[in-house]
Amino acid sequence: MSVDPSESHARWLADIEETQGAKVNYPIIADHDLKVSKLYNMLPAEEPGTSEGRTAATNQTVRSVFVIGPDQKIKLTLTYPMSTGRNFDEILRVLDSMQLTAKHKVSTPVNWKRGDDVIISGSVSDDDAKKMFPAGWRAPKPYIRIVKQPV
Repeated sequence: MSVDPSESHARWLADIEETQGAKVNYPIIADHDLKVSKLYNMLPAEEPGTSEGRTAATNQTVRSVFVIGPDQKIKLTLTYPMSTGRNFDEILRVLDSMQLTAKHKVSTPVNWKRGDDVIISGSVSDDDAKKMFPAGWRAPKPYIRIVKQPV
């Protein structure tokens, strides 16, 4: 989503491709009237006007990434400062984790990457975990049951 009018998107998509060597291949929603930005608290609700005449400095809070689940609920929000580029590797890492944990009743530890060990969710009893993970697990603490990442 962008607060710029839709006609400006074509220009900046070309700039991104030229300067970053990456073609943007996803849709961009124009939020010219700032309604969506205000609705999701990326700009204060009392912010006046539209995107016309605004500068990067006045739009700097509109730097958020939302992941919306199949249930139409926001599962993740990341807001980047104006001076920091978005980290697509991190966004993809989080998506991998969210999909894995939803399917297998596990949690991913800090700095987890695809293929790393995971933790059996606390909501899974030991009896159920024995059925789900018959090879067993390591448990440095009773509430930390570490297993190989399910596939």
